[in-house]
Amino acid sequence: MKIETKCLHSGYMPKDGEPCTIPIIQSTTYRYHSCNAVADIFDDPTLGAIYSRFFNPTCDAVEKKIADMEGGVGCMLTSSGQAASLLAVLNLCSAGDSFIASTNIYGGTINLFGFTLKKLGIECIWVDSEASYEEILSKFKPNTKCMFGETISNPSLTVLDFEKWAKIAHEKKVPFIVDNTFATPVLCRPFEWGADIVVHSTSKYMEGHAVQIGGAIIDSGNFDWAEAYKATGNFADFIEPDESYHGLKYVEKYGKMAYIIKTRCQLMRDFGCFPSAQSAFYLNLGLETLPLRMEKVCKTGLIVAEHFAKSKKITSVNYPAMKGDKFYERAQKYLPKGSCGVISISVKGGKEAAIRFMDALKLSSVEVHVADIRTCVLHPASATHRQLSDEQLKSAGIDGGMIRFSCGLENVEDILKDIDCGLAAI
Repeated sequence: MKIETKCLHSGYMPKDGEPCTIPIIQSTTYRYHSCNAVADIFDDPTLGAIYSRFFNPTCDAVEKKIADMEGGVGCMLTSSGQAASLLAVLNLCSAGDSFIASTNIYGGTINLFGFTLKKLGIECIWVDSEASYEEILSKFKPNTKCMFGETISNPSLTVLDFEKWAKIAHEKKVPFIVDNTFATPVLCRPFEWGADIVVHSTSKYMEGHAVQIGGAIIDSGNFDWAEAYKATGNFADFIEPDESYHGLKYVEKYGKMAYIIKTRCQLMRDFGCFPSAQSAFYLNLGLETLPLRMEKVCKTGLIVAEHFAKSKKITSVNYPAMKGDKFYERAQKYLPKGSCGVISISVKGGKEAAIRFMDALKLSSVEVHVADIRTCVLHPASATHRQLSDEQLKSAGIDGGMIRFSCGLENVEDILKDIDCGLAAI
């Protein structure tokens, strides 16, 4: 099936007399008629549902849909995008380990990786996503367990060089994790370019309506854990018995699905950051219209970006799908259908001018959100990246005049008129 069809039909196939739409199974627990039946599922969690802290039938159907959309072997929903990024790394790294991450990523993820994980004894080694092959390779340590980047970075809108990062990761026998939030699988499927694991903040385009926070981790099934363990000694907990789960050996039992099942059996079991059935239901409603919405915002985004570029009050416009953008050629390769509806602009006059522009808007909402059906704007240096130092802001490609402009589904002429109101206030 093509992506438009998958968004409607993957993950759930009703039988005669069953509901056409994925139903909400609102239950914390599930009944069995024998002790052995429950014991069997504790031996093999893929056999059925036990408790909704880490599994629910509604969530399961949506997980299967997202896995199919990304081309992976399995998916696990989480309560937020931050939870997805956290568990994706914790499934690979323990105290004393390190991992490499691009500096061009979401500010909340920078805080999570650079401060919170540091408290847990895990070091994040920061590199510019545009650094040379040799420079990134030189950052590796014997304890480095993975690499992490964003398809389209938030908010600087750099486009990741998938093949360079994948080549480095696989040369070093570590998995390559990609945050595909802004692109969604409609615009880019990172597994086709060498990524091993994908994460999403489903709160953005995938859910699309700003009603439900959520996240997802998708496993490609392509990383060879046994080969990496043999070559480096890393990832022993994928090969050797898990004493917290009565000696389960993930690779031996689950093969290509070892990563995602280990994430659920260990981390979701212990952290419990699993979404409710209602949350998954809302997410599915968004997924059903995702291709249509992505097509619309990509068209609008290009028109809006070109409109900004004509103004003498704007010093720079970052939009990878626009000719002349630094990442245009790369976007044509990795994102041929478009580069979403988010635009990054810098206003002449810095922070004060940016605030005047935003406060003069009538249609667009000033809010801490992005990739919604409604147009919204944010000043990253004052909000999502406020905790970063000046040096970190510079590394993330953010200056005081930067505004993140997220195009919604409104008529593009109304959006342009609103922009002109903002520009007139500068």
